[in-house]
Amino acid sequence: MNQNQTKKMLDWQEIIGRLKEFALSEAAKDQIDNLEISTDYYLVIRRLEETSEARKIYDVSNSIPLHALTGIKSVIEKLGRSEILRPVDLTHMAGFIKDTQKMIRFMSDKEDVGPNLSSYALSMDPLEVELEEITRCIVHNAVADQASGKLYKLRRKMEQLENQIKLKLQSYLASANYSSMLSDLVVSQRDGRYVIPVKSEYKKSIDGMVLDRSRTGGTLFIEPAAVKKMHEELAQLRIDGDNEEYRILSELLDRLMHALRAITINYDTMVTYDFLFAKAKLSHAYRARAAKVTPEKHIKLIGAKHPLLGNEAVPLSMELDARQRNLVITGPNTGGKTVTMKTVGLFIMMTQAGLHVPCENGTSLPILRQVLCDIGDGQSLQQNLSTFSSHITNINSILELADDQTLVILDEIGAGTDPSEGMGIGIAVLEYLNSKKGFILASTHFNEIKRFAEEHPDFINGSMAFDLGTLKPVYRLEVGKSGASNALLIALRIGMSESLIERAHEIAYNEKVDYKDKLLKETDGHENHTVLHNSIVSKEDIVEPKSMFKPKPKPKFALGDAVYIHTMKRNGIVCETENSKGDIGVLVLNKKIKVNHKRLSLYLEAEELYPDDYDYDILFKSKEQRKQKKQIVKGKKDVIMME
Repeated sequence: MNQNQTKKMLDWQEIIGRLKEFALSEAAKDQIDNLEISTDYYLVIRRLEETSEARKIYDVSNSIPLHALTGIKSVIEKLGRSEILRPVDLTHMAGFIKDTQKMIRFMSDKEDVGPNLSSYALSMDPLEVELEEITRCIVHNAVADQASGKLYKLRRKMEQLENQIKLKLQSYLASANYSSMLSDLVVSQRDGRYVIPVKSEYKKSIDGMVLDRSRTGGTLFIEPAAVKKMHEELAQLRIDGDNEEYRILSELLDRLMHALRAITINYDTMVTYDFLFAKAKLSHAYRARAAKVTPEKHIKLIGAKHPLLGNEAVPLSMELDARQRNLVITGPNTGGKTVTMKTVGLFIMMTQAGLHVPCENGTSLPILRQVLCDIGDGQSLQQNLSTFSSHITNINSILELADDQTLVILDEIGAGTDPSEGMGIGIAVLEYLNSKKGFILASTHFNEIKRFAEEHPDFINGSMAFDLGTLKPVYRLEVGKSGASNALLIALRIGMSESLIERAHEIAYNEKVDYKDKLLKETDGHENHTVLHNSIVSKEDIVEPKSMFKPKPKPKFALGDAVYIHTMKRNGIVCETENSKGDIGVLVLNKKIKVNHKRLSLYLEAEELYPDDYDYDILFKSKEQRKQKKQIVKGKKDVIMME
C-alpha cells in the first residue's frame, strides 16, 4: 500500500487532469503533475492563502495576461545555450516581455485582494530597453530594414540592382529580334538569378549561361551575358546583407544574454502565476473554498460535495474528533457509502495540496501524514489473487503503516468470505487500527460490526438514508444511527409474502415481528415517504438508483441532432446518445466515432432537420441492413438469437 494506490482509489488523477486543463504553460502543468500533498502545517496554510488570493483576483478580473507563456521555455533554453535566436524566436520573446509588463501593471492595484500574489510581481523586470530593441529590429518575424543604417543601404542597393536586371531582361522580351526565340514572355528566377526562357534550338543565338532546363528539354533558362556582372554584384550585396542581419541578431542575443537572469526570474514568476491561477480556476469551476486547517484531531465537513459529481451532488455533513475518531457507515448498496468516504479522503488530500474544496463555511480538516484505502475489489490478474486475498493483502499493508496521523478508509470491511469469519476479521481490524489512534472510516453490512461501533466509545455509527416509500436511496449521511440493508422490507414491498418475510426475519435476528406493522411504522410520518396501508408495490413501480446525482435534466444532445465537433472543426450527426462515460456517437464523413460531450456544441436540433416520423435508419444504417430489417419485420427472415 502506498500513496499512489490511495491516489488511484480516490480518483486523484481526475482532479489533477482537470487542474491541468486550466494551466497554459508546460512548466505549470509539470508542477501540477508533481503536486505535493504537504504535511507541513504552515506550508499548507500559505498555499491555501495563495489559492484564495488567486481566486479573489480571478473573480474580480478573469483576463490574466499569461498567453505568451506557451512555447517561450524553448526560446529561453536557446538563450542559455548562447544560440542565435531566429526572428520568430525574438517575436515570441517580445510577446513574453509585453505580457510580463502587463502582469506587473495588472498586479499593481491588487494588493488589497491579493497581498502575497501582488508582491511576487515586484521581483519582475519590465525589460523595457530589451523590448524596444527587439521591436525596432524585428518586424513581422523578419529583420527590419531600419535595424541598422548599413542594412537599409544594402537593401536599397539590392532593390535598385534587381530592377536594373529586370529592365534589361524585359528588353529581350520586348525585342522583335528575340521574341520568336522565347518560349514564354516572362522573367523568372533560378538559384536566385534572373533568367529568360529560350527555345532549345536557339541556344546559341543568345549569349549567356544555361542555368536550368524544362522537364522536356524544349526550354532552356538562360542568364544573358549582359546581366551576369550585375548578378555577381547582387550576389555580393546579398552576402553583405546576410552578414549584417547576423550581426544584428548577434547584438540582440548579447543584449538578452545580459538580461538572462531577469528573463529567467520573470519566467519563473509567470509560471507561478499560471499555476496559482489554474488552482483559482479549478476553485471557481467547483464552486469551492478553502477549508479551515486545524492542528487538532478534528474533521468537520459542512455541505461537502465530491468534486467529480458536480454541483447537483447531495451535500455531506459530518464530524469526527479526538473523542470519536471513527465512523462505521451502513446502508443499502448504491446508497453512497463509498462516495461519502472518498469525499473525506479526497478533501484532506486536496487541502494539503493547497486546493480549495466544494463545501460550505465551517468545514475544517486536520493535517494528516497519509490516507490509506481499501476500496473496490482490487483484483489483480497478474498476481492471480482472489478478491478477498487482494483485500487482505491491502489491509495487511494498512495495518503496518497506520499511525496516529493517518486516515484509514475501508470499504465493505470483512466482505468476500464466510460472513461469520469476515465479521470477525472486520472487528479485529477495527480494534487494531483504533489502537493506532488515527481516524477510521469503514462501511459494512454486518450487524455485529454495527453493534461493535455502537458499544465502543471511540466509534460512532452512521447510515445512508433510504426512502422506503419509493425504495430509493437518498444519498444523505445520517450520523449517530446505524442503517439496515432493508432487504426484507424491500422484498415485502415487491410482493414476497408476509409470512415468508417474517420467518426470514426470525431466522436472521432471532425474534418475531409483524412486518406489515413494521413497514407502516418505517414509512409513516417521514417526508416524501408513501404510507402503504394494505397495498403492495409492483416491481414496475420501483425506480432503481443509478448515481449519486439528483434526477438528470433532459439530455443535451438527442438522436439526429446536428453538432459541431471542436477538435475536428466540422459538423456531424448524433447517431448514439450519451453513454455513462459522457461519450456520444457521431456520424462524420460516413464514419461513426465516439466524442466526449464536452467537445460538442449543438448546431441544429433534429426536429429542425427532419420530420417527426423520419426513419433515422436511412442515415445510420446501410442499405443492406435496412433491407434485412424489413425482411425480419415481414417474417421473411429468421432472427438469430445469440446465447
